[in-house]
Amino acid sequence: MSDTETLTRTREDTALDVPWNVVVHDDPVNLMAYVTWVLRKIFGYDEKKAGQLMMQVHKQGRSIVWSGQRERAEFFVQQLQSHQLTTSLEKAT
Repeated sequence: MSDTETLTRTREDTALDVPWNVVVHDDPVNLMAYVTWVLRKIFGYDEKKAGQLMMQVHKQGRSIVWSGQRERAEFFVQQLQSHQLTTSLEKAT
């Protein structure tokens, strides 16, 4: 395989890579104020944005709190889990 073929394949793979969603799920343990605080700390969201996402988690059972590259999404999931939030990673549709 030539260098040109390798470069072309890499570009195609990157172009086809879909975003990944970081999802926070409702749980019976964490207080709403704590969830809001964690979202502000991890993502740098302001009080209003973090509060809206927290309420979505509370009322709907889950919220997509961030979308983007898989590697960064995995990092955010680890950060959220280290703060005891129930989280998951899913491909964006």
